[in-house]
This record gives sequence, C-alpha cells and structure tokens, in this order.
Amino acid sequence: MWARPNQVERWFGLLTDKLIRRGVHTSVKALEDDITAWIDTWNEEPQPFTWTKTADEILNSLADYLAKVTTTDTARGFPLHKAGS
Repeated sequence: MWARPNQVERWFGLLTDKLIRRGVHTSVKALEDDITAWIDTWNEEPQPFTWTKTADEILNSLADYLAKVTTTDTARGFPLHKAGS
C-alpha cells in the first residue's frame, strides 16, 4: 500500500538534492564534513514545511497518476475518483 512521504524522507530528499547531487566530494571525509556543515546550517534556521497545493489538488494529481499506471480502478486498493466529486 502507498504511504505518503514523512518528514524524514522529505529532509533526506532535500539533503540529496541540495548537497549530494550538486557537490563534488573528493573523499568520504569531505562528504561527511559537507553533510555535517549542511545539517548545522539547517538547524540554525529551521523552517516549517509549507504546502503549496490544496488537499484536493494533491488527491486529484494522485488519482491522475494512478489512472495512468493501473489497469483497474481499484488496483492497489485506491478508488480512482476526483476529490470533491
């Protein structure tokens, strides 16, 4: 069953996108040092996650995606109906 990403997964996604994929690390030690510095900076000015879409927009997007990847309406336990309908 599909589970929504939790806060930890979002945080690791940001770490990966902002530091690991963009960086050039010449050693494991350099990577460790960069990750530690990134964490220290992150913790100095923490900010809450702000949703930019409504729940209906997210659910509709999920329904559209599932309609493309499933062969029946109830595959994987998800009814495919638009939110608000």
